[in-house]
Amino acid sequence: MSENQKAFVVAAIVCVTCSLLLTAASSGLKDYQVRNMTIDRHKNLLKSVGLIDSEKTYSPETIETLYTANIQSLWIDSAGRLIPESERGARDLPVYLYIQNNDIKAYIVPIDTTGLWGKINGYLAIKNDGSTIMGFTVYSHSETPGLGGEIERKWFQKNFEGKRIVNKDGQFVSVGVARGAVRDRIQSAQQINFVDGISGATLTGKYLSAGLKNVLQEYEPVSIKFRQHDISRVPGVGN
Repeated sequence: MSENQKAFVVAAIVCVTCSLLLTAASSGLKDYQVRNMTIDRHKNLLKSVGLIDSEKTYSPETIETLYTANIQSLWIDSAGRLIPESERGARDLPVYLYIQNNDIKAYIVPIDTTGLWGKINGYLAIKNDGSTIMGFTVYSHSETPGLGGEIERKWFQKNFEGKRIVNKDGQFVSVGVARGAVRDRIQSAQQINFVDGISGATLTGKYLSAGLKNVLQEYEPVSIKFRQHDISRVPGVGN
């Protein structure tokens, strides 16, 4: 065997070995990665209802304990009825309930919408009155750091607390991001439906506003049920 052939064989063996090692590492880490992603989602669900502080660190065990004790994952059908996973249909939507002593304190809506540069994923928690926002979190986005990326900051997300998705007449209008400070840009009667915008990130605010409206419109059937007090407890699902 010539020197060139030997070099080729050695290179081939190294490539195959590296490929096998990378495949094994990827497979071995998959469960770990999936668990980390699950914990991150659970952490953001807890943040949306104020059960944990975004500026503090919590162990995975603490996150899972708090999640299990306070959050219940369900689905809603087109009529706004709560249904278990086993009964879900193709058009049903996921929803999370914040429960204490079998009373629903809030319901949490997954946010999956388009931003300026990519997807924005998070959670919006609405109090059991079906109108008032309890909290908002973002766990994944592609917006520009220091500009649109501010949507992940506590100061921006805290602006959503206490805002409403209905107007003074109780009609659905969603919640939007103003082009600047709400007090300067929005009429007083509508200020309860807007949060302060991010300087230099008008388009991110525009995309997020549109996305929130589309998502909340889909969840309006269940919001109406909460407003009408048709849902307050979780006896066994199927309100």
